[in-house]
Amino acid sequence: MKTHPLDKTLALAHSDIRVGLFTGATSPDYWNMVGPFGGTTAAVMLQAVLRHPDLLGAPISATVNYASALSEGPFEILAIPVRTNRSTQHWTIQMSQAGPDGKPHVTTTGTAVSAVRRDTWGTTDLPMPEVPPPDAVQRQRIGPARAEWIQRYDMRPIIGSIPAEWDGSGDASETRMWLRDDEPRPLDFAALMAMSDCFFPRVWLRRANPVPIGTVSITTYFHVDAAMLAEVGTGHLLGVAKGQQFRNGYFDQAAQLWSEAGALLATSNQIVYFKE
Repeated sequence: MKTHPLDKTLALAHSDIRVGLFTGATSPDYWNMVGPFGGTTAAVMLQAVLRHPDLLGAPISATVNYASALSEGPFEILAIPVRTNRSTQHWTIQMSQAGPDGKPHVTTTGTAVSAVRRDTWGTTDLPMPEVPPPDAVQRQRIGPARAEWIQRYDMRPIIGSIPAEWDGSGDASETRMWLRDDEPRPLDFAALMAMSDCFFPRVWLRRANPVPIGTVSITTYFHVDAAMLAEVGTGHLLGVAKGQQFRNGYFDQAAQLWSEAGALLATSNQIVYFKE
């Protein structure tokens, strides 16, 4: 059976040196303009937690901080459960890569919390936007040059597509789009983490100007369990993202990911550097 490109990217070897030390390598399938797609970097950081033999429960949050650019080639990830309680577990995660001097340099840091979920009362106060179904929306096949990762996703923007003209006329930062892995792949936590970063920079939309950008930190909150993930299967997710403040070289982005059935699966926030 053919291995899905995302599964190739998430492949980690468990080192014999320490329980939580894993090795992996970047993938050309998810290459961005100057390095790997940040969503898959975040996903592979989370994957180290998911692969750890001492994992308790399932992830409820993950934060990834991009300390420096990740180069093409191998890397190491160290995932450590720093505190395990009765129903929650707290993690630190660190990715490193050999630098020009041959010594390991930290490229990415992170934290995560996993938990054993219990049956309780619940509700959703954030309504899912009313949108046409995925089959009624045309797929977008364009994006920045050299951004190979875009081809790994079926993206169907409803509003807030990448600007057709870079003329400085942008006046809104919100995007609503259907998306899923292409090739279709059953949804899991790592894929959900990657999809929470599948939005073009809000400053590009707000200004219609493709200024240089770089995500500094992203936090994703998971509102699903294994049964809900199985219900989604290979279906599309509705992604909604909006910038909230643009100031002094940084902007933030709030995002939500919904199932076609209307379940809120994940929410995300990130802070992004931009250059004037």
